[in-house]
Amino acid sequence: MSATIDQLPRKTLGKSGVAVSTVGLGCAWLGSQNGVLDEDLALQTVWAALEAGVTLIDTAPLYLRGVSERIVGRALRERRDLARNAIVETKVGHLPAGFDYSYDMAMRCVQGSMDRLGVDHFQLLYIHDAPSNLLDRVMGSNGALAALRRLQSEGVVDHVGIAVNDPRENAPYVETGEFEMAVVPEAYSLLNQVALERIFPAAARFNMGVVVAVPLEKGLLATGVRSGAKYPGRNFSAECLAHVGTIEDVCTKHGVSLLAAALQFCTRHPVVATVIPGARTPEEARANAIAGAAAIPEAFWTDLQPLIRTWEWGVHR
Repeated sequence: MSATIDQLPRKTLGKSGVAVSTVGLGCAWLGSQNGVLDEDLALQTVWAALEAGVTLIDTAPLYLRGVSERIVGRALRERRDLARNAIVETKVGHLPAGFDYSYDMAMRCVQGSMDRLGVDHFQLLYIHDAPSNLLDRVMGSNGALAALRRLQSEGVVDHVGIAVNDPRENAPYVETGEFEMAVVPEAYSLLNQVALERIFPAAARFNMGVVVAVPLEKGLLATGVRSGAKYPGRNFSAECLAHVGTIEDVCTKHGVSLLAAALQFCTRHPVVATVIPGARTPEEARANAIAGAAAIPEAFWTDLQPLIRTWEWGVHR
């Protein structure tokens, strides 16, 4: 059984008004196998996601040092039938060579992304990984935001957002109310409720749409506890792993996959429009889409709620 466009739900991305599938495709690791990039596998992964009903593709110049954007562009050119349903979002500021949030670099960055993707227009464009101590510079007259506002006035960009990996750095930008949407990584999952402290309240106040990244905690919430498994950037405690095992027991009781629970938990929040789990292979992309479309009884969420908590950063990050 495969998910289809009709089966995968859509939500509106806040005041942008853009409708997106509740599961998107994160493209930071497309086609990567044991540290080696397989471009054909990456291409097949993009197609598999779109065939399964995914409409939102998330990429950036940083991802695979620009190769991610090039692969996405090729995928859309070679499958025009799938491209009709695709919304590609990308970012400016965090580049393979480093960080630059100036007006001029933002303009060059957008042009570079257009060249790699083969497009001349973006519905959704974000400032990427800007640190909060540069907020005034980023949002000043010579900063990245001013450049994107100019492109917005010219019809090159429809909607401007913020996307910062560290939630402590992301929150001050969200709280300005200057953006229409935000990519929120490392802050909301079955094991992490940090976004509820500042980011989600501000998003609700300003009707910002939220795209949740890293909803699967580097794979633990995709596969469940597995002996000897490694999760990049995570050092899960034995207590945390045992807790995930308890969540798996609730999933088994209700006939719900852990993957479906992890993805749909995020999009149940009113400000969250979609999640963008990364996929390396077509199988992962299809599995994510199917999980996003799976029917989950309300009784499951009732039983799950007491298990939702935040694990300390030092424990699992």
